[in-house]
Amino acid sequence: MRIAVTYDNGMVFQHFGHTEAFKVYEVENGTVVSTSMVDSNGSGHGALATLLRDNSIDVLICGGIGGGAQQALSENGIELCAGATGNADDAVAAYLRGELVNTGANCDHHHGEHDCGHHSGEHGCEGQGSCHSKQPGKGKNTGRKCRVHYTGTFNDGTVFDSSYNRGEPLEFVCGAGMMIPGFDAAVAEMDVGEKKQIHLLPAEAYGEADPAAILRAEIAAVPGAAELEVGNRIALNIGGNYVPARVTLKDERTIVFDCNHEMAGKELNFLIELLEAVEA
Repeated sequence: MRIAVTYDNGMVFQHFGHTEAFKVYEVENGTVVSTSMVDSNGSGHGALATLLRDNSIDVLICGGIGGGAQQALSENGIELCAGATGNADDAVAAYLRGELVNTGANCDHHHGEHDCGHHSGEHGCEGQGSCHSKQPGKGKNTGRKCRVHYTGTFNDGTVFDSSYNRGEPLEFVCGAGMMIPGFDAAVAEMDVGEKKQIHLLPAEAYGEADPAAILRAEIAAVPGAAELEVGNRIALNIGGNYVPARVTLKDERTIVFDCNHEMAGKELNFLIELLEAVEA
């Protein structure tokens, strides 16, 4: 079996359509026996699927991916496991242990976009990173393919994401549910060449943190919990579904997991520059 991972400096690259390279893992009897690199050569979504097929890839592990790319992979007989982040080697190990579950078409890891499963070697659960169904108002750019540059900051000025820093604009169809609601709604009303500053409350971004998503358990009742430390990210098996979580508290007997999206409850700020808006 050959597994390919969207790759950047040891990590799972979060945008399938813009990955510059894949790390390929040759697996025999459930063990990685060798690795190699495959350059994407700037291929687009459909061409990437063909590239993977031509390199005899059986499984793709990635972060974010759209529906069209997912279909292209399926047509080329490639199994998809989306929603992974963090160290690429760890993601493959999690897949081989059966702990990495596909989130499906989930857009992208950019914080302006929806992000299904932010956690290394994990997958997103419903309501935590699934694409929003809320649509913006019918602005001039609704239904159009937009290219934007943006910088996202917290209220203290800390930059959490920037397409400027990556040197590559973000592309999405405005109003198609690919973005967090406030970002989508802002772009829907912009003119090409315009720059706009927006401030989003949690309801316009990733929602409020849900107290019910904070789980306390006996360490003895959770396999592997004894080895976990505060800050570790894992995939919890809850009723047969794997849910991304992070360890927030641990004592001699109990451990606490927070299954909320890591951006839940946060106010976000964006500087957005609309570069292009064309028919999708």
